[in-house]
Amino acid sequence: MQGKNTKFSAVIAYFEQLATDHVQIQHSPTSKHFARLELDEVVTGIQSRIKFPLLVLEGYSFSLRDPKSDNVMKQRSGAFMLLTHVKDKGDYNLIHETWDFLEEIGDDIIARMKQDKRNPASPIRNFNFDSVEGSLISFDANMLYGIRYTYDIETSFPAMVDPDKWLSPDNS
Repeated sequence: MQGKNTKFSAVIAYFEQLATDHVQIQHSPTSKHFARLELDEVVTGIQSRIKFPLLVLEGYSFSLRDPKSDNVMKQRSGAFMLLTHVKDKGDYNLIHETWDFLEEIGDDIIARMKQDKRNPASPIRNFNFDSVEGSLISFDANMLYGIRYTYDIETSFPAMVDPDKWLSPDNS
């Protein structure tokens, strides 16, 4: 069932594979271009161990909606960032070139997600292309610049009670 298979661990594996496969990122066990950390950990704690450009996957939030009372949907809202280090935070031309470069990579990732959603086994099978938004970001103190992308993945929610998971399956 698609809804049951879209777990955070599958989304992590998917984005890590994107970072591995993209020719301008090329994440590997020996060249870390992917992180699944909170942003402040990346900014303050691990800069010596990561390589740029860096794809950072954030955790996601989710909500349930029941528009027709018989088709409950689970909407996951997630985000990822593409970051790189700029040597001179006063070189605005370089910063703008960096944002252009990262936007190009981001466009590649979004296009790949659009393609991959056609695969029934994909954890982003129900990726909502209309939900994608990007914002330029900067952390001047650390000279990190990037783009943060948000997205939604919607899956059906199995709202039926599984009696095998309850000592008393019927509360009536």
